[in-house]
Amino acid sequence: MRVLMIGAGGVGDAAAKIAVDRDFFEVFVVADYDISRAQRTVELVKARRPGERRFHAIQVDASSAEDVAGLIRLVGATHVLNAVDPRFVMPIFTGCLAAGAGYLDMAMSLSRRDPDEPFAKAHVKLGDEQFAMAQQWEQRGILALVGIGVEPGLSDVFARYAVDHLFSEVDELGTRDGANLAYRHPDGHEGFAPGFSMWTIIEECLNPPVVWEKARAEAGGSVEAGFFTLPPFSEPEVFDFPEGIGPVECVQVEHEEVLLMPRWLDANRVTFKYGLGEQMISILKALNMLGLDSTDPITIKGVEVAPRDIVAAVLPDPATIGPQLTGKTCAGVLVTGTGTDGNPRRTYLYHVADNEETMRDYGAQCIVWQTAFNPVIALELLATGAWQGSGVLGPEAFDAVPFLELMAAPKPAGYGIEWGIDER
Repeated sequence: MRVLMIGAGGVGDAAAKIAVDRDFFEVFVVADYDISRAQRTVELVKARRPGERRFHAIQVDASSAEDVAGLIRLVGATHVLNAVDPRFVMPIFTGCLAAGAGYLDMAMSLSRRDPDEPFAKAHVKLGDEQFAMAQQWEQRGILALVGIGVEPGLSDVFARYAVDHLFSEVDELGTRDGANLAYRHPDGHEGFAPGFSMWTIIEECLNPPVVWEKARAEAGGSVEAGFFTLPPFSEPEVFDFPEGIGPVECVQVEHEEVLLMPRWLDANRVTFKYGLGEQMISILKALNMLGLDSTDPITIKGVEVAPRDIVAAVLPDPATIGPQLTGKTCAGVLVTGTGTDGNPRRTYLYHVADNEETMRDYGAQCIVWQTAFNPVIALELLATGAWQGSGVLGPEAFDAVPFLELMAAPKPAGYGIEWGIDER
């Protein structure tokens, strides 16, 4: 396997640091528009493993499918890991198809809201542009594994495991994500900093959240008929997260799990709720009210710039905030329904990342590290043949057991990453 990773930001940097300890690939090329970032990542991973020669840095324009395809051919990549924000999904995705390389991402193609009833009807959904090309991938016999970060990704693997092994009937697959992270400026006073791309946070949280219901799908005659939307921040609930995080208010947020799980898993309802917290919700509402969430360029002193890009630029870089963060983050799925014993069951399958530990072991803040290890595990499963397929598939299309076993197995055979099951 020859891996080309596009993007050397926080998640890409963490993924390279995780991958360097593994031996399933021959070459790992780190590409970024800013080649100095790619070079920095390569230097850091080489320092982690003396004598390491598989990693190389190169420049790429991720907005150009032709540039991506040309780079794939140049480095002989068999698989491409997309580690940039969702704006660049389609150029990278189509570049991989043109060059015949396998593709993995952690966020899917962007949605567009219904022009007439945005808070009731789904229109162009997350991933629709990719699924529209599934037949082309199948015909070429290559795989696009979409949504293989932590959320989406690990939560989808957990959902597949629960459906296969823990439940006879599922009422709801409810992804729930929360944290107790706190950020302090270098001078010690409390501040605000997003744990991942603020551009993506605005996109996810201010778009109409999507919910899927089987009854609607059956009435409409297709999986697609089961999707509908709600206003942002709908259906608040207090969710008690494990391992000391505690209760966090969660709200409906647009996310890929809802668009992926119903395609392969049998459940009556699929939802995603995120523990944003009062501060983040207030900030997002203010940005929306002021028009600072817009991606339409405006002219400021002769320079065209999108307001959302300004917001993202003035906030701390998620890749650099690790030393100022304290606390933990949790990702998982709450599955409710009937257990295999015929009794009612409520089970939360989850993973918790502690920022102190991820900074100590990888020099990466916990949110980006928790996202990054999943595509690396998936790449290893593809390299060994434990996972095989073609077309455009989500993580829940594959057997969850090989993933979870490799994830939890002690190093060096596995990744030594524990996950939990909490019966409620």
